[in-house]
Amino acid sequence: MHPAFSVLLFTTLSGAGYGLLAWTMLLLAFERPGALMGSTPLMFLGLIGAATLLFTAGLLSSLGHLGQPQRAWRAFSQWRSSWLSREGVLAVAVYVPVVLLCWWLSAPLRGEATGAGLPDEARWAIRAAALLALATVFSTAMIYASLKPVPAWRHGLVPPVYLGFALLCGLLLMLLGQRLAGGVAVSQLLAVASVLAVGLALLKLGYWWSIDRRRSPVTRASALGLPAGREASVFERPHTEANYLTTEMGFVLARKHSRKLRAISMLLFALVPVLCCWLAWRFEDFATPVLAVAVLASLLGALVERWLFFAEARHLVMTYY
Repeated sequence: MHPAFSVLLFTTLSGAGYGLLAWTMLLLAFERPGALMGSTPLMFLGLIGAATLLFTAGLLSSLGHLGQPQRAWRAFSQWRSSWLSREGVLAVAVYVPVVLLCWWLSAPLRGEATGAGLPDEARWAIRAAALLALATVFSTAMIYASLKPVPAWRHGLVPPVYLGFALLCGLLLMLLGQRLAGGVAVSQLLAVASVLAVGLALLKLGYWWSIDRRRSPVTRASALGLPAGREASVFERPHTEANYLTTEMGFVLARKHSRKLRAISMLLFALVPVLCCWLAWRFEDFATPVLAVAVLASLLGALVERWLFFAEARHLVMTYY
């Protein structure tokens, strides 16, 4: 499949943003009320703002792949049967708890008394924001995992990998944001980030191993209804010029380039973050620049991986060309 840059940017940025929002909500849920509204509201506002900026930029970039962007609103009506529509509904719904939490967190800046911390209503908003963020990422993954004509996408590991990238990039972003706000490099969270990176690497290795050995479910002979054992060959292309199918679904990536890009992706989103997390734990004074490197590497690795996700996928219609 042709890797459209707008879709690559959308899935990378929005995934990181939703992952950052989910981790921020988890941190917010376990924060002590007295400390929360004392000296840390700005940190949480900054993290939520950065997450909102990332997934909003991702959502806007996705419009670049639409033939008629002004008609995008029509997709919201098919939520009962379409994962694309569900993604859109969830992506809009997540703004509701985010806006409410930003209003409550900004109370000290408005000069309002907040000695008791966040109101009780904030608990459901925290849970809703986290669940909606992860559900949006899952819906994005299911858009591809539900497509039968693309065997490489209709794979059980696609949703876990999408969620894994969101959680890994989001956690690294949260750790960097916490450091920039004057916090410490939490060793437990650094360990979690390392485990996520290793686990994600194993998932991707399993996915690549699987698609490399998976045979196409259809052949030219089966499309013609020929009995088993018979073969059909193409002696002439159906047309002499490129069309939508050949340009959008006929993208071909050489295997040698695929192996190199896989190694680069693995290096960026797995090995570099693990090394950076160890360095941040071992040399806390240098944790901020080290975590910045980890964030940049994970985002670049996710972008390369997402490019491969599209470039290595082959639509079944190309079997007949």
